[in-house]
Amino acid sequence: MPSKREIKFCLVYRDMWQSSGKYVPMVHQLKQIAPLIIDMGCFDRVETNGGAFEQVNLLFGENPNVAVREWTKPLRAAGIQTMMLERGLNGIRMYPVPADVRRLMFKVKKAQGTDIARSFCGLNDTRNLELSVKYAKEAGMISQAALSITYSPVHTVDYYLRIVDDLVAFGADEIALKDMAGVGRPTMLGKLVHGIKAKYPHIKVQYHGHTGPGFSVASMLEVAKAGVDIVDVAMEPLSWGMVHPDVITIQEMYREAGFEVKNINMKAYMEARSMTQSFIDDYLGYFIDKGNKVMTSLLVGCGLPGGMMGSMMADLKGFHNAINMSLRNQGKKELTLDGLVTMLFQEVEYVWPKLGYPPLVTPFSQYVKNIALMNLMHLLKGEERWKTIDKNAWDMILGSTGKLPGPLAPEIIALAKEQGKEFFTGNPQDEYPNALDEYRKEMKENNWDFGQDDEELFELAMHDRQYRDYKSGVAKERFQKELEDAREKANAPIVTVRPVVEMPRMDVNKVIEQYPNAQPVQATAKGQVIWEYAVAGDSKEPPVGTKVKDGENVCFIQTYYGMEPVNALASGKLVVVAAKQGSLVEKNEIIGFIA
Repeated sequence: MPSKREIKFCLVYRDMWQSSGKYVPMVHQLKQIAPLIIDMGCFDRVETNGGAFEQVNLLFGENPNVAVREWTKPLRAAGIQTMMLERGLNGIRMYPVPADVRRLMFKVKKAQGTDIARSFCGLNDTRNLELSVKYAKEAGMISQAALSITYSPVHTVDYYLRIVDDLVAFGADEIALKDMAGVGRPTMLGKLVHGIKAKYPHIKVQYHGHTGPGFSVASMLEVAKAGVDIVDVAMEPLSWGMVHPDVITIQEMYREAGFEVKNINMKAYMEARSMTQSFIDDYLGYFIDKGNKVMTSLLVGCGLPGGMMGSMMADLKGFHNAINMSLRNQGKKELTLDGLVTMLFQEVEYVWPKLGYPPLVTPFSQYVKNIALMNLMHLLKGEERWKTIDKNAWDMILGSTGKLPGPLAPEIIALAKEQGKEFFTGNPQDEYPNALDEYRKEMKENNWDFGQDDEELFELAMHDRQYRDYKSGVAKERFQKELEDAREKANAPIVTVRPVVEMPRMDVNKVIEQYPNAQPVQATAKGQVIWEYAVAGDSKEPPVGTKVKDGENVCFIQTYYGMEPVNALASGKLVVVAAKQGSLVEKNEIIGFIA
């Protein structure tokens, strides 16, 4: 029986929203929920910001700097530590960040009231974390360096302990086990915590494990027995499923096992639960994928994180029709969506080792999933794997974002050489020069306020496209339109109506009957169609009959994040073009056919 040792709870309320829906609560909602979280009395820490928090606030049309300050202030006043999550080289976005912007991030977040910076590298390349530790401590924050946990022949206890040695040498105050997919095996995690505590007894260890594949409760007990100090938990109605275990269950488990844990004020818990449900009813529920409330053992094999299940299912639903269309043309049996999901999981299991076992966490989980999905598309059409690998995935493969944990398969190395690509072995940060001066210039030209503690400058530098949309008002308009569309589909009352350019819909089955061998041209992203660099050679819609080569750009889609090319998947002639310049399209929507 363990001695009466206290284990503290960290509430991951931010992660609950982002793992379960598309947008975080508005500022006034955060201000409403904070007093109830305080009154519950069981939390020593709350993860308040970081990750995608600021990005989705901008997409929501609100100022994330206001949200962070209003969110952290009451919690800190009550003696609860606030935490942020950041992605090392990628900061709080999906791609690498210049060093001067990374440095400013920690200064701004500390000034806004964030106590602890949890920093992780999706590849566990400690070079990407060294500056995070340095800049966090320089800003006066507690530096918590995280291990991205996964399960493979490469990711052993000894492997992780070597990483811990580097992180402690950098000056990290704490170590986190970021079990983002929940696939860390309980006994291994226990041994890892024991190894850290045996060598560095002064270092606090925090465990963060998602519940998707079902290991998390057992893992929480094992790490507690091994000496963990803090564990991350959630609360209803957004606990379990693909998120985190509920604090009530974990509290009772620890108490029965002989650990000391704080009491929960159940009146405040139920009020917070009810208020969170009201937020869901207001709008968030329209964007939550039902699968996010369900655990599945299928995740044990593929190791994909629960937090990306919503976007993955949206991708699959978009591809589902095109895949079945191809199968019909081949005289083969069509696939159910569940069957397609299973095949994708199996393909991820196949490609992951060949890609060097990158831990499946943002953004590398998305890269591996995208490769697997495109492989699946090609295989079902009777073609070979690896025909479609996007630039970001190639950056991962070639080492531009850090060193892969394991070796690449010979076929991947051969493919890179065949395409004339070069492998990078230097420090990834060196590839991204300082950029703040350029953003300062833009702020001045637009007469934009730099904000308290340069927080507005930071926001532009970190999320430039989203920040510009927020400042122009486009983001709020876009969100309102999405919310109206979602409410209409759910037969809910429409609050406001705004004009929007809609893409003319075609009769897909009629086209297939007329052109049985036609290949669809699909939007690669959600956004506005732009016929820039089109096959027609100008900015107009390419005429029917235009010759197109396999892989050639047909058009571009203007998204929240920039221009996304739409490529032909086969050679031939454009026989149908449904989209017009300026049309709004959904990701994977069919915008034409090539025969």
